[in-house]
Amino acid sequence: MRDTASVRGHLPDENPGFVGRRTELERVSAALAEHRLVTVTGVGGVGKTRLALRAAHRAAERYPDGAWWTDLGQLDGERLLVALVADSVDLADHTPGTSAAGLCRRLADDRLLLVLDSCEHLAEPCARLVAELLAAAPGLTVLATSRRPLGVAGEETIALDPLPPSGPDALALLRRAAGEDFPAAGPAGEICVRLEGIPLALELAAAQIRLQGAEAVRDQLGSRLDAPPGARFDLLAHTERVWPSRHQTLRAAIGWSHELSTPLERLLWARLSVFRGPFDLASATAVCGGGPLDRATLPEALDGLVRSSVVRPPDAAGRHRMLDTIREYGATWLDRTGETGTVADRHAAHFRGLARRAETEWHGARQLRWYRTVDAHHTDLRTALDRLLRTDPDAALDLVGSVAFAWSCRGRLREARDGLEQALLLSEARGRVRARALWALGVTLVLQGEFGPAQDVSERCAREARHAEYAEPTEPAGTGAGRDRPGDLTLDAAALAGLLALTTGRPTAADVVVGHVLDAARGGPADSAARLRCHLVRVFALTGLGRLAEARERALRLRALCEELDEHWTRTALEYQLALTGLLEGDPATASVHARAMLEGTRRLGASLGVALGLDVLATALAAAGEGERAADVSGTGEAYWRSTGQPRRGLPGLRALHEKYTDTVRASIGEPAYEEIFLRALTGLPQDGLDRALRGPGHA
Repeated sequence: MRDTASVRGHLPDENPGFVGRRTELERVSAALAEHRLVTVTGVGGVGKTRLALRAAHRAAERYPDGAWWTDLGQLDGERLLVALVADSVDLADHTPGTSAAGLCRRLADDRLLLVLDSCEHLAEPCARLVAELLAAAPGLTVLATSRRPLGVAGEETIALDPLPPSGPDALALLRRAAGEDFPAAGPAGEICVRLEGIPLALELAAAQIRLQGAEAVRDQLGSRLDAPPGARFDLLAHTERVWPSRHQTLRAAIGWSHELSTPLERLLWARLSVFRGPFDLASATAVCGGGPLDRATLPEALDGLVRSSVVRPPDAAGRHRMLDTIREYGATWLDRTGETGTVADRHAAHFRGLARRAETEWHGARQLRWYRTVDAHHTDLRTALDRLLRTDPDAALDLVGSVAFAWSCRGRLREARDGLEQALLLSEARGRVRARALWALGVTLVLQGEFGPAQDVSERCAREARHAEYAEPTEPAGTGAGRDRPGDLTLDAAALAGLLALTTGRPTAADVVVGHVLDAARGGPADSAARLRCHLVRVFALTGLGRLAEARERALRLRALCEELDEHWTRTALEYQLALTGLLEGDPATASVHARAMLEGTRRLGASLGVALGLDVLATALAAAGEGERAADVSGTGEAYWRSTGQPRRGLPGLRALHEKYTDTVRASIGEPAYEEIFLRALTGLPQDGLDRALRGPGHA
């Protein structure tokens, strides 16, 4: 879920270096107006992504439900294809069932443009998915980029050639990239011709022009590209096919940049190829260090790769990335050095460590920072998990158990469930690691509404916790485990059982199960995240039992404690409970205040399900206060967020009854037609705008 957006959908910002392509842009625009699947094809580095992005921005306003971008280059297999596409269209799919079913439902009634960038390595699964989506969603248009067509019926293919080498556009691109106004005649023009107008090759040449000057670059390219094929660096010829001549030119240009790099830069280039997502200096140092690359030399080598345009400059968060074509070249050299497995293992170990630190820091002042860190490194955490599932399932279970709860909070339920189930199946590890993974899987299943499987997992989690804490009391210091009292594993198992009882309408059972372990455990709610979760479940159980004054008093104490700890997730849940208590006590004004506080928290966490729940309780409070028009507006926005989860409206049984009661009242007070008009306007508008309106409160336009 994104905080703000000026238009419906999500497209990356356009590259300011876009040059020319007027004819090609018109062809793509015309094709999008007539065909439901348009694929821009061409060799690597020819500018497919830039053209598709420019065309998508240009066409976006024609699609009432937006234009949405999916970068498939971060995937190295098809298993997470649907999850990535779903995430790109803001579908935090909480539903069970076949992976594509929720996506088909999400898109079925929409008129939108879906851009799938870099499909070539997943051409067949992309073709299957696109065919399924086009059949399910009559208003869907797909714009794809790939080195070859997808082969789907009705596909319109537009082959993208390099810029005309002797034309003005190639020279303009070189000028812009180099930051120098070259004359049309002279070394710059010759460089454009020798590099056949290939945009990526020209950008690499521009980087060298900034370092050496145009004449030196012209002379070097001349001596290399005029040489016999066997002397043109390593063109990385693939045995399965013969590269087109201009693709060999691009490979030669990359190879030339490789040769001009220092030995340390070349080594770093190769090792950086293990990253599939953005990386910062700390991650690059941890994964790529070793031998001559140490903490003193690695930053300098990275700066050199940035200067030569091999690595993109850091973004506002300090993260770099490499283009796929350049990363592929580095991966081949890494393989030739014999380091592929070693660096991949180091990458997996680094992100396993990052996951464990994130779990450790969950309870306290750094929770939000680590939550966002896990989200920012999601692609490489998944890459590390896939590696460990093949090489070290016990370590894979440790990694996914550390981050799965954060993934579920973020709405990545399918990925959390998929990773947990695979790791639990492959790993033979017992004790804390397995108990924690079972707990995370149980929470995920509850959020998906899979209460039967969740019950089975909850019982397994309790057994594993008992085994770890009583049969083998070797838990780390600070967990509270011991033969005479339950520790954090048992507390979390109880919290899971309580959560399941609450969501299935059994508050007494929830109160009993968490009350039993809390009475037996030592310490207070501030001592660990597990204790805090149990206290949270107890507050909700008391609310469900109608013990509202006691529930409110406990909730306020816990909220004050969370504020001291700077803990966000539990605090947000407590605001929801306090809003619900206010409604049940007949105080809609207080309920509205707490509902808005909950919405602020869930928006910071990027939790679509939490936003949907918060909008429901706010809409109910507004309806209870007689603010029919505002209630209709908030309720319509809430429905939009519920649809983004793939689930029908749900929540605690008590809230559902109140929502229906007060909504019926305001429908009657302002009239059914007026209510429906406001509701539908909010439902079909920008969800972020509706959330902004909900958060502004009374007295604001």
